[in-house]
Order: sequence, then C-alpha cells, then structure tokens
Amino acid sequence: MGYFFARPTDAITSGWRAATEAYGAMLRGAVYDPQASTTVRQWRPITETLTVATPLIAAGLGVAVAFRVGLFNIGAQGQLIIGVVLAGLVGFRLHLPPGIHLVVAVLAALVGGALWGGLVGVLRARTGAPEVITTIMLNYVALYLLAYLLTTSTFQRDGASNPISPPVDDSAAFPLLLGDSFRLHLGFLVVLVAAAVVWWLVERSTLGFRWRAVGANPAAARTAGMSVPAAYVGVMVAAGALAGLAGAAQLLGTEKSLTGGIAGSIGPDAITVALLGRSRPFGVVLAGLLFGALRAGGVLMQAQTGTPIDIVLVVQSVIVLLIAAPPLVRAIFRLETKRRRGTDAAAPTAERQGAAA
Repeated sequence: MGYFFARPTDAITSGWRAATEAYGAMLRGAVYDPQASTTVRQWRPITETLTVATPLIAAGLGVAVAFRVGLFNIGAQGQLIIGVVLAGLVGFRLHLPPGIHLVVAVLAALVGGALWGGLVGVLRARTGAPEVITTIMLNYVALYLLAYLLTTSTFQRDGASNPISPPVDDSAAFPLLLGDSFRLHLGFLVVLVAAAVVWWLVERSTLGFRWRAVGANPAAARTAGMSVPAAYVGVMVAAGALAGLAGAAQLLGTEKSLTGGIAGSIGPDAITVALLGRSRPFGVVLAGLLFGALRAGGVLMQAQTGTPIDIVLVVQSVIVLLIAAPPLVRAIFRLETKRRRGTDAAAPTAERQGAAA
C-alpha cells in the first residue's frame, strides 16, 4: 500500500503486467503454446484441457440430472469412488480379451456409481431423508472404504509399501486418440456421447418429462398419476452411473492405478460445473471445458510466472459468486416483487385496451 500511494502509476503498471503475464501463461497452458520448442508441446495444452475436463463433464452431468428433478446431489465424489473401485477390480484382477475387457470395466464403474446413487434415491423415496445429508455421509463412507481396500491384498500392489493398486491391464484402458505423445483418450468421446444421451433422455423422452415434472412440482406430478418416489430413485441411479463414468475415465484413461487421492476434487467441482452449465447437458460440457482449461493452464502459469496455482480456485470461486449474484440482487432489491406489482398494475390497462378495440 505504501508503494501504491507513493508511486500509484508504477504500482498499477506492475500489477497489470503481473496479471497479464499470469493469465497469458494460463491461456498458453490451456489452449496453444506458440513459445514451445516442438509442435507436440505447442498442441499439448489443448489435449490436456480435454483430458482434465473429461471426468468433470461426466460428474457434472450426474449432478445436473439430479438438479432437474429437484435433488441436490452432493454425492458425486462418493459415487465416483465406488465406480473407480469396481472398475479397478475388473481392470487389474480380471484378464479378458481387448475390447471386451474395457467394456466390462466401464460397465462395472457404471454399476458401482448407480448403486451408490440409487441408495440415496431409495432413502429419499422411502424415508424422506434429505439427499444432501445422505450424499455427504456416503462420500465419507466411500472415501474410507477406498482407503481400507488399498491396504488389502486384493487391491494393494505387490511389493509396494504405499497404498496403491496394480495398474489396470492395457486391454482395460481407454485407447489414446492422438498417440503416445498426448494423454487424450477415448473416454472424452464417450463422455460427449453420454452428454447427448442425457440431453435426449431429459429433454425428449417420456421418462425425462416425468422427471422434469416432478422437479417442477412434485404435488402436481403426483396428482397427475406420476410416481414421485420412482422418479427420485431413477434419477439418482442415473446420476450415480454418470459419476461412475467419470471414475472410469479417471482410472482407465488417465491414472491407470488406484490411489487414495484418485478422485481429487472432481466431485465438488462437478457441482460448480453443473451450476455454471444451468443443469443443461451442453452447458455442462462447456463449463467442464472451462474448468479443464483453468486446471491445465494453471500448471504452466505457476511454472513460468511463479503465480500460485491457488489463483485457479479464486477464479472458480468468483464464477460461483457471479452465478449466485443475479438471484441475490433480485432478493436484496426486491426486483421480482416490483415486477409482479407492475404486471398487476398493467393488467387492468390491458383489459381496457382490449375492450376499446
């Protein structure tokens, strides 16, 4: 502050230079780096963005689907972990032919996530237990279950003293799309297909119409003959399966081995991705790409400019605040109340105009 008040122009110039250099490095690390020495390194940033975004998109779709039915799914982290556990068990303990092995491993991840999510749906449908509480608790159950399993002979790698599993077989891994120089794998295309399927399911199918009706007004949906408990269970099964797909992409495409931190912060970030995408599948895809770019670009930003990578969390937090700002502003200034009053006041005028016509 003393530097600012003594020489404000220099302080502002230095601050602007630091910010532009940091965000410029982030952009190069996320999209394209013309300063890299080889063509592979120049184009690697965009592939890293797509790779990092893959599990975020899948988990975000799971959260978004639940949002459409009025359920706040905080359990993507736990559902992802259970999916990872089953996918890993199939990936390094079963030895199947190529192609079949990958399909079975992905299906195992889908089943694991669906069971973990379906449990929440059953609790909500049968007992009315708030899904926010049950999903948070099940996140910890899944986390400590993974920590325990990595100490057992079934999951721990032979000869390893740290908690890590054997690598999955090559036949169970997602093939690389651009060769060994890049980490981008087939899971990215699978997630895009999943987004298209979710869009059709929610927006065009009869089942999706029932889900949206329950989310809009459960009482009216019940009066119309729709089963609200069945909708809760069905949507949580679908949400859990999508989170399990995120786990499959993380394990079979990127990490290849189970560790205690394999899920990272994908589950919490998926909530922000779903909110930013307005709970629409293609919006979630775009939001996931944005968050993938922030993560991928943050590495180069820290390496070249010395800016702490924690600034990425600050940017994500600002995004959340901007998402929450419009409803907050409307509530503070009572804009919706004023709008309703204006509509009510205009109604008699409209009636008079119609009568005159």
